[in-house]
Amino acid sequence: MNLEKSPAEPSAEPPARQSPEGCLTVAVRVPVRIVVLVLVVPVRMVWDALVVVGRLLKDAVLRPLGRALLWVGRAVFVWPWVALWRYVVVPVATGIAWLGNVVLVVPAVWVYRRVLTPVGHGIAWAAGMVWAGVVWVARGVWGGVVRVCRGIGAGFGWVYARLLTPVGHGIAWLVRGIGLVLAALGVGVYTAVSWLVRYLLVVPAVWVYRYVLTPVGHGIAWVAGGVVWLVRTLLTGVWLALYWTGRVLIVLPVLAVWRWVLAPIGRALVVVGREIGDALGHAWRIAGHVSRAVGRVLGTLFRWIFVEPVRWVYRSVLTPVGHVVRDVVWRPAVEAARGVGRAVRQALASARATARQARADVRRMLFGEPEQRQPVGPREPVGREARTLGSSTTALTKD
Repeated sequence: MNLEKSPAEPSAEPPARQSPEGCLTVAVRVPVRIVVLVLVVPVRMVWDALVVVGRLLKDAVLRPLGRALLWVGRAVFVWPWVALWRYVVVPVATGIAWLGNVVLVVPAVWVYRRVLTPVGHGIAWAAGMVWAGVVWVARGVWGGVVRVCRGIGAGFGWVYARLLTPVGHGIAWLVRGIGLVLAALGVGVYTAVSWLVRYLLVVPAVWVYRYVLTPVGHGIAWVAGGVVWLVRTLLTGVWLALYWTGRVLIVLPVLAVWRWVLAPIGRALVVVGREIGDALGHAWRIAGHVSRAVGRVLGTLFRWIFVEPVRWVYRSVLTPVGHVVRDVVWRPAVEAARGVGRAVRQALASARATARQARADVRRMLFGEPEQRQPVGPREPVGREARTLGSSTTALTKD
C-alpha cells in the first residue's frame, strides 16, 4: 500500500494565456474611470431616488387609486348592466317567451294536429285514388300502343329481311370491287411518285450536301474559330492591363490606407470604447454602493427623527390612554348598552306575548272554542316482539 501522495498529473490542456495589456489601455483606463465615476455617481443617486419615489407612488397612490377606479368603473359600467340584464331583460324575455308559447305555439300545434293533419290525410287519400285511376287508364293506353308498335315492327322486319338485305349485299359487293381498283391505282401512282422524288430531289440534295455544303461549312467554322481566338486574346490582354492598372492605382493604396491607418485607429477606438464600457460598469456598481450607503444613512436619520419618537409616543402615551379609555369609558358604556338592549328585548317579548294572548281571547269571544280532534290510537303494535303470521297482533287475527 503506497502512503505517499502521488504528484498531480499535468493536465492535457495548457493554461489559457492572458494577452498582455498595451500601454494605451493602461494609459486610458484610470482617467476614463475617474471621469466616468464623477459623472455617473450623481446620475445613479438620482436614479435610485426616482426608483424609491416610483415604488412609493405605486404602493401608496397608484395601486389604491387603481383599485378605487376599478370599483367605480364596476359600479358605474358593469353592475347597472348586470342588474338590468338580471332583473329587467331576463324577466321580460321570459314573459315574452311564455306569451309567444301561449299565443303562437300552442294554437299552431292545435291547428296542425286537429285541422291540417286530417285535411292532409284526406287530400292524400283522394290523390291516391286519382293516381290509381290514372295508372289504370295509362296501363290500358300503353297496352294498345304496344300492340300497334308490335304490328308496325313486324312489317318493318319483313321489309328489312326481304328487300333491304339483298340490296345492301349487292351495294357492298360493288363498293368492294371499286375499292380494290382504286387501291391498285393508288399503289402504282405512289410507286411512280416515290421513284421520281428519290431520283429528282433526294439524290441531288445528298450530293450537294456532301460535296459542296460540308467543305464550305468546315472552312467557315475554321475561320470563325480563328476570329474567336483573336478576339479572346485581345480581351485577355485588355483585361490584364485594366486589372494591373486598377490594382496599382486603387487597390494597393486602399489596402495600405486600411492596413496602416484605419486598422490602428479602429483598434485604438475599440480599446477606448471597451475601457469606457468597463468604466461605466464599475462606476455604476460603485455608485450603487454609494447610493445604498446614503439611503441607509437617510433611513437611519428618518427612523431616529420621526419613527422612534412616534413609536415612543404610541407605546408610552397613546397605549396607556387607550387602555384607560377602554376600561373606564368604553366597557361600562358597552355593558350599559347591553343591559338596555336586554331590557328592551324582554319588554318587546312580553308585549308580543300580551298581544298574542289578546288576539286569542278576541278570537274565542267571536268564534267560540275550536273543535278538539279525537286522538287516534296507534295502528302499529307497541311491543318489543316482532310481528309474525301466528301472532294475534293484526286486525284480522285479533280476538
